[in-house]
Amino acid sequence: MFFKSKVTIGLFLVLVLINPQIPTMAHVSQQSNWQAIEKVIGKSGEIKTGNVYYISLPRTDLEVKVSDTLLHPSFALGSWLAFKEVHDGGMVMGDLVLTEDEVNPVMNELINNGIEVTALHNHLLGESPRIMYMHIQGHGEIVGLAKTIHSALIKSNTPLKDSPAPSTGKFELEKEQLDNIFGKKGTVSNGIYKISFPRAEDITDQGMIIPSSMGIATAINFQPTDKGKAAITGDFVLTAKEVNSVIRTLRKHNIQVTALHNHMLYEQPRLFFLHFWANDDAMKLAKGLREAIENTNSIKTRSTLLILSRT
Repeated sequence: MFFKSKVTIGLFLVLVLINPQIPTMAHVSQQSNWQAIEKVIGKSGEIKTGNVYYISLPRTDLEVKVSDTLLHPSFALGSWLAFKEVHDGGMVMGDLVLTEDEVNPVMNELINNGIEVTALHNHLLGESPRIMYMHIQGHGEIVGLAKTIHSALIKSNTPLKDSPAPSTGKFELEKEQLDNIFGKKGTVSNGIYKISFPRAEDITDQGMIIPSSMGIATAINFQPTDKGKAAITGDFVLTAKEVNSVIRTLRKHNIQVTALHNHMLYEQPRLFFLHFWANDDAMKLAKGLREAIENTNSIKTRSTLLILSRT
């Protein structure tokens, strides 16, 4: 029987070498983990850059306004979890969107079961009802991490079933014009334009490189409001020396700086996350944001440089 097992394993390895399309045992195991995580959390995810399993959890149960602008869940109310297999098991990072009364019940469940809370803060100013954002990180057996997070999430009203986020309807802005300003293509989903800029340098946490898909890329969202206008929000991922140059650029373009803080505890180099808000002419805001991005060490495209030379 031992000889037959060795022959079976040998034949499998030969087939993998001949045909790379055949899934390896590690790949099968990983797929099994992703399926188990999906079952535990109650929502499906997607594979992102760096072999990260990413689950989006928009707060579709909430109606939040800033002034007269009703925030779409995919625009500014998107909880998320990012799972990654590492050499000693698994890790998870995430950002949980919570009402004030949900914060401590969720936090207690996390910290009592080994998940670290790495930050708790606002992202917006003047929103109603008040919303808090809890950043988390955990290491251990990867499905066990998912179980702990699920037990915490049920202390909130976070929707945990697969259902499409409501659409804002037709996207009323010129996507190609936004893409040209930023020098790369964004995406439109549920009526929200999104674009991101990963850091150019490696970001490590306790010696491990953290993929940009685990929340360390500058993220910009546009929600159309009225007659060519849009609300904008998101966050810039910055080193200390970049913070005030970006602040000055945003304020020059009348973009509010709504928060400045950490999201992680042990990352290298040390990063700061700067959140912003405005509701104005969409293309004017895009140009201001693009100028701010040029003050960061983010991955840009050649077209960005060409646009800059023409403006």
